[in-house]
Amino acid sequence: VTSPTGAAIRDVLHVVQRRHPGLEIILVPCRVQGDGAAGEIARAIQLLNEFNSVLCPPPPALDLILLTRGGGSLEDLWAFNEEAVARAIFESAIPVVSAVGHEIDFTIADFVADLRAATPSAAAEIITEGMFASRQFVAEAAAVMNFRIRQRLAREQADFQSVTQRLRRAHPRRRVDELTQRLDE
Repeated sequence: VTSPTGAAIRDVLHVVQRRHPGLEIILVPCRVQGDGAAGEIARAIQLLNEFNSVLCPPPPALDLILLTRGGGSLEDLWAFNEEAVARAIFESAIPVVSAVGHEIDFTIADFVADLRAATPSAAAEIITEGMFASRQFVAEAAAVMNFRIRQRLAREQADFQSVTQRLRRAHPRRRVDELTQRLDE
């Protein structure tokens, strides 16, 4: 939920493309400042909830709603302090991540949301963390498996050599050779 022409959406899309290119994003465009912006933001949140509950059978199709815009003055961010936006976030059945402004900016939307991110880019990193970690795990899995297989083979080889030595000592032919040697002495 953001302006389709703002820097926030470009930042989010850039981070998502880099970290989780397969992530599907539904953009619900709305004004994020000025007269009527709060109503548009609230309606966008409600539309996503309706889409998720009416058009999509369980499990829900949407994992979360990202409410975002770049930084600005208090007046620029005021729509995110409006009661209509706070109520829409509170009533949302879908978790809402608020990424409004920058590190120092706080709005009422941040306090009502399920999670606050310091910036739009930080929000994109947070919401893609699971997939990013999974990709990293898969990328490292071959090396880890190779290392563990080599360790296991080394242990098995040592065990095999130990058993082979015990079998050589306990072999009946060795016992016969020892007895023959004693008789020769």
